[in-house]
Amino acid sequence: MRVGVFWRSVVLGVVGVLVLAGCALGPSQRPPVAVRGAAAAAPATSAAAAPADPNALPAPEPQNPLIEYSDCTADTLETVGAAGFPVPAGRVLSASCGQLEVDSDPLRPAARTTRIGVLRVSAADAPRNRPALVVVGDSAAGGSARLAARLATLVSDPVLATYQLVGLDRRGSGADLLDCAPPESRTALTDTPPAADAVMLDGVLEDARAVVQDCYLLLDSDIGTYRTAATAADLETLRTQLRVTRLNVLGLGDGATAAAEWAAAHPRSVGRLVLDSPVDLASAEPDRTEARTAAVEATFDAFAAACLARGNCPLGPDPRGAVTAVVGGLGQRPLASADGDRLTAGGALAAVRAGLPEPARWPALAAGLAAAGAGDPSGLITFLASVLGPGGTFDGALATACNDSAQRLAPPQVAQLAQRWGTRYPLFGAAAAHGLLSCGPWPTAPSDPPIVALPPETPPVLVLGTAADPRAPLTGAQRVAQLLGRSAFVSWQGAGQGAYPRNACVIALVEQTVIGGTLPRDGTVCPA
Repeated sequence: MRVGVFWRSVVLGVVGVLVLAGCALGPSQRPPVAVRGAAAAAPATSAAAAPADPNALPAPEPQNPLIEYSDCTADTLETVGAAGFPVPAGRVLSASCGQLEVDSDPLRPAARTTRIGVLRVSAADAPRNRPALVVVGDSAAGGSARLAARLATLVSDPVLATYQLVGLDRRGSGADLLDCAPPESRTALTDTPPAADAVMLDGVLEDARAVVQDCYLLLDSDIGTYRTAATAADLETLRTQLRVTRLNVLGLGDGATAAAEWAAAHPRSVGRLVLDSPVDLASAEPDRTEARTAAVEATFDAFAAACLARGNCPLGPDPRGAVTAVVGGLGQRPLASADGDRLTAGGALAAVRAGLPEPARWPALAAGLAAAGAGDPSGLITFLASVLGPGGTFDGALATACNDSAQRLAPPQVAQLAQRWGTRYPLFGAAAAHGLLSCGPWPTAPSDPPIVALPPETPPVLVLGTAADPRAPLTGAQRVAQLLGRSAFVSWQGAGQGAYPRNACVIALVEQTVIGGTLPRDGTVCPA
């Protein structure tokens, strides 16, 4: 798949429209809901001290940031509006952009520094010192700064009356965008056919080597610093620059995993912490990729069911069969767009995986798949633009994924996995196995300690999991909660990347935590 420079980067939404639903619990009592009337009260400046009740959450602190911000309201709101997240009527937002200087390698402080993007977005009339709720997104979903802006269009008024949202970009995205891979190698790795043979897999490994060679020439020893543990260190740096004793954080995907690692390393720095669909980095490859592949298949089933439920599904009565036929046809004959871009079977699967995290985009994804079946690839090419196009997520996501794992697989191992997974996960299994070769030549990053139990002085945290999350399997989020120990786990029986703020039940429980200062009951289940 080749994406021309004229393609605008499509911002992948990682938060969806609100779906009104109630909270469903097991045999336990119904959990309390955040008291919205208390949200506008000014937080006490003495909140930094640990609360007397070990299960109570520290109150939000006013911030006094050292970061130099400049107004970027117009550009920010235009970008998120174009991505399908307009500012609600009656809500006036203000956005300021800044940069945070961090150690390039947290394991070698003061050796070199780099700058990562920070975006502060709030109600236009918010005082400068209103407490911060830091947003850390997933490495495969673009910059956290833009995620904070999207959230500002979706969260409730009480949240904006209590906090300013501060998006902290992941390394490799936003102001620190990683752009080092040869475009032809990105394309080749994406285009690997699901039915690749041994010769093709040798070629995939060579393309992966080309990526590593070019990235190493650009980054040298910093090639290993694009990893989740580095984001954990960046969070602590941000806390010091906001000049607060305790930091309130909302993490998504492996951004939630980074926040969990930060909390374990800096327990006295933790305020109110929500981990939305954390990725289980304690599991080794290929088990981690297999679990994610099963989750992608489950998310596709939810996508297919939603298409049928809307009526007049463009994929017909059997969406899975229709998509399988589209991919099979592209394997025999790729499609060229009017602009000369080329869509292959591997590219089509990558486009589907790019669209599945955001249910708001599912109708466009279904239409693009149906159009590809009729000979028009333009819809799916648009989905790929956010990955392979200018400002795309490919390089940063690949670097983070490879640096977060010490395992490296050879072509024969991958071929065996592709055969086995192709049977277990018929749509995405083989391609997911082939993707493991992308990390084959990648240098092994310094070993980071796995997530461990939170020290007793850490305030308890809220962990969310989603039944069909294509980036973070529900079982992985549950395991993270178990490893942390001091947590309450809430599962949402919906689909898409992350549970908040997609569902009224989830919204109430998150607000109970970040506004009300108490955790919901562990084991709460929110219906779809």
